[in-house]
Amino acid sequence: MKRALLVAGILGCLMVGLVVPAFGQDSNDDAWIPGLASFLIPGLGQLLNDELDRALIHFGVDVAIYVAGFTVGAYVPYTWYVVPAVHLAWAVYSGIDAYNVAKETKFRLGWTEQGATVAYAVRF
Repeated sequence: MKRALLVAGILGCLMVGLVVPAFGQDSNDDAWIPGLASFLIPGLGQLLNDELDRALIHFGVDVAIYVAGFTVGAYVPYTWYVVPAVHLAWAVYSGIDAYNVAKETKFRLGWTEQGATVAYAVRF
């Protein structure tokens, strides 16, 4: 029990140490956040970038990969091994797309006088 508490405390300190300094940065180094979010759940990074239509498309394609892959996998042997590879490729593409858009729009996550904020530039 003591070991579990020690490990949880160490992991908590590491997480705080990694997250808190990122809030104080004034540079444009926060574009990785939508990229990572979209890699984990395709479409989430696009949603953070305020691109609802692209977010729905990216998430819909990811769901379609699983539905179509496992539907075909029920009839064609060994097809279910391809589904994770296609999902990984789509997640990488979605993450790169979200990262590039966040870089262009100067996505920022940080603290202001009003509290935590998410900021991005509006393109005309």
